[in-house]
Amino acid sequence: MRHGKKINHLGRTASHRNAMLSNMATSLIIYKRVTTTVAKAKALRQFVEPLLTKAKDDTTHSRRTVFATLQNKESMKELFGSVAEKIATRPGGYTRILKLSATRAGDNADMCIIELVDFNETLLDAKNATEAKSTTTRRSRRRGGKAEAAGNEEGTSAAVVADAPAATTTESAPADTATDTLTNGETREEAEKAE
Repeated sequence: MRHGKKINHLGRTASHRNAMLSNMATSLIIYKRVTTTVAKAKALRQFVEPLLTKAKDDTTHSRRTVFATLQNKESMKELFGSVAEKIATRPGGYTRILKLSATRAGDNADMCIIELVDFNETLLDAKNATEAKSTTTRRSRRRGGKAEAAGNEEGTSAAVVADAPAATTTESAPADTATDTLTNGETREEAEKAE
């Protein structure tokens, strides 16, 4: 039974585990995404998120505290520079774990990608596109639809109504022409000759 066992030891001693998580955290901060096993990714998330929270407060004390854990100057510069700038308004949840369908060839371990949420440009672009699309594709059953709704929202309904008659052109239908009735098997050409 594993009651009350909060730490996954990952089959390593404490010093080995801390060194491994420190190296993985450094790689995550520098490269913004790391491919690893699911168990290591979950352990890394618990390890790195408090460091990211401390980086939001750029003081000498927080820098020393984080450096004691990471032991890498390049990752410190990146963490307190661009990463802290992007996560400044986020109240937590700085990492995302995306499970991969393929398993590792040697031991069949479940693989995943752990990444910093604010640095995945494709997902951010997709999210912004769906937000923009969701606001523009809503349709109304009333006549006028988008033009009338946009006019009411912006307070320019008079301008929209003034433009509406100019936009719709009315064309009269062609004049009615007399039609000839055709008799048994007669073609139009024969009917015209008969007249």
